[in-house]
Formats: sequence, C-alpha cells, structure tokens
Amino acid sequence: MAKTAFLGLGVMGFPMAGHLARAGHEVTVYNRSAAKAEAWAGQHGGARAATPREAAAGASFVMACVGNDDDLRQVCFGPDGAFAGMAAGAVFVDHTTVSAQVTRELATAAREAGLGYVDAPVSGGQAGAENGQLSVMCGGAEADYAAAEPVIAAYAKICRRMGDVGAGQLTKMCNQIAIAGLVQALSESLAFAEKSGLQIADVVEVISQGAAGSWQMVNRHKTMAEGHFEHGFAVDWMRKDLGICLAAADEVGASLPVTALVDQFYKEVQGMGGSRWDTSSLIARLRR
Repeated sequence: MAKTAFLGLGVMGFPMAGHLARAGHEVTVYNRSAAKAEAWAGQHGGARAATPREAAAGASFVMACVGNDDDLRQVCFGPDGAFAGMAAGAVFVDHTTVSAQVTRELATAAREAGLGYVDAPVSGGQAGAENGQLSVMCGGAEADYAAAEPVIAAYAKICRRMGDVGAGQLTKMCNQIAIAGLVQALSESLAFAEKSGLQIADVVEVISQGAAGSWQMVNRHKTMAEGHFEHGFAVDWMRKDLGICLAAADEVGASLPVTALVDQFYKEVQGMGGSRWDTSSLIARLRR
C-alpha cells in the first residue's frame, strides 16, 4: 500500500480517489473547493490538504484529475504546487485530458526535479469512475509506469503503457476522435428512425446485435430518445478535447475532417444552451 495524494475531486476524481482509499492506500486529497475535499474526507476517512504542495508532501504517488491545461499547471507549479512538495523519486500521474504541449512541459519540469511523470488520461465516464472500471492509457518511462500501475489498478478495468511521455494523451485523442464520429452517426440513426415512424427501442434491439452495435448505442439510446442528457461528460469538455485533437492533427499532419465537423455540431449544441449536457446531446440539434 502506498502513500498517495489526489488533486481534483470532480465527477471523475472524487470516486477515483475513493477507490484508492478502499484499496487500502493512504490518501490525502486536495480540491480547489475545500468543501468538496471535506466531504470526501468525511465519506472515505482520508485526509485533506489546503494546497497541492501540502497534499503531495511525503506521497510516493500524486494523482491529478482537473479540468484543463491551466488547471493542471496551477496544481503543479508555484510555491504551493505539487511539484514543490514532492520528494525526489516520487511519481506524478496525470489523469487529466490535456494538450501535448503541457504534457511535455510538465514532464520536463518533473524530470528536472527528480520526479517521475506518467500521463494517464482515462475513458469510461462518470460511471466507469464510480465502478472502478476505467480504461487508462499511459505514457512515460517504463520504470515510472511499472511503479504506478498497481496503484492505478484501484480504479482501472485496463491500464496499459502506450509509449513514452505523451503517448497516453495521444491515445486519448484517438478515443475522443472515435467517440465524436460514433455519437454523431448514432444520433443520425436514431433521428432517422423517429422521423420514419419506427420505434427506437425495437430498432436498437435488432441493429445492436449486428455490425452497428456499440457501447454508446446500448447505453445511451434510451436517454437520447427521451432527451435526457445528464451523464456527466459535458459538451464543453468534449469541445475542449476535440480542440486538442485538431491541434495535434495539425502538428503531426493528420486529417480529421469528420472530427472538425462534429466539433462544429457541438458548438451548435452549446448555442442551444447545452454546454453542460452530455455528449449524447448531438441528437438534439437534429430535432430542431
């Protein structure tokens, strides 16, 4: 069992840190909103800290799951940042989906401070975090990954090293690219079924058993049909992720025409007041 810190207690981080505590690790949490950290400590019996540095002090592993590049920099850098509190040899594990640029920046700073660094974005959504069934895609030195993997296992269904630092973030971009196109296609399929007078439940029961089947189809078709979009991963966050994908595509010379188009569709959803709707809300713009 390891002494760990967890920075960021949103819809993903709160249950992920809870799984660490239930697995027997000694966990100290930090959250920008102190009330949430207090609630976590009350529920799980761990400790809470006033700053990232305080949370990271003495920890062998420091996990972070925050919002974006700037949020990650804020919890890592500065006199109250996690890097200032970590001892040489400790490993920082970033579960945030961030840009390749900030990953390289933080990994370099960690290395210069004698710290390990693993970029480890996750997929599986709020339900995956709550059930401890996340897919974790990692980048980093083999030794850093080997040390961190048994700790990450507390909330992972699968955890795999994809290559050196940055490979985890690149793999997460592949994940978001695939989801964007899939959700748009599913939205069009269900909207077409509605306008054709078919029963969505009957259509899905049949086509989900064939080549068209997907996790999104099985788990989201009912709420999409009902217009309920409250499943955690918001359109705002998806647009942030797709922006990262499109920027990386320019950097490596990849073409992402469908991803760019779906990003604009999500922009339309934002304009409809759906910034906090979940990603399955693409169907809403087809019903106008």
